[in-house]
Amino acid sequence: MIRAALVLLALTGAAGAQQVAEAPGAVLRGLDKIAGVTTDLDMRAGETRAYGRLQVTLWECRYPVEDPSSNAFARLTVVDTTQNAEVFSGWMIADSPALSALDHHRYDVWVIRCKTD
Repeated sequence: MIRAALVLLALTGAAGAQQVAEAPGAVLRGLDKIAGVTTDLDMRAGETRAYGRLQVTLWECRYPVEDPSSNAFARLTVVDTTQNAEVFSGWMIADSPALSALDHHRYDVWVIRCKTD
């Protein structure tokens, strides 16, 4: 509950301080902690992709209008297919990945940037 409040506060503060725009997609990075391998996921809004045992859905990605490369806010849902359980649902922030992170024993997933093209 506290994490959700902090994410909402961060998004509200960022949106109040600067204009944001919605991007058609995002680049996410996944880390398989056991294999030690990273993989970039180039995704469109509304798309679901398999990453190992996870199903990652990108709902939307927003970025600061004045400086698109400075930050990204992505709304994601992540499901562990072996447990058929949602392991993450919410906003991830590129420049503060620990603020709202995926908590999974094998995989990390975080936002790199929004795709503006």
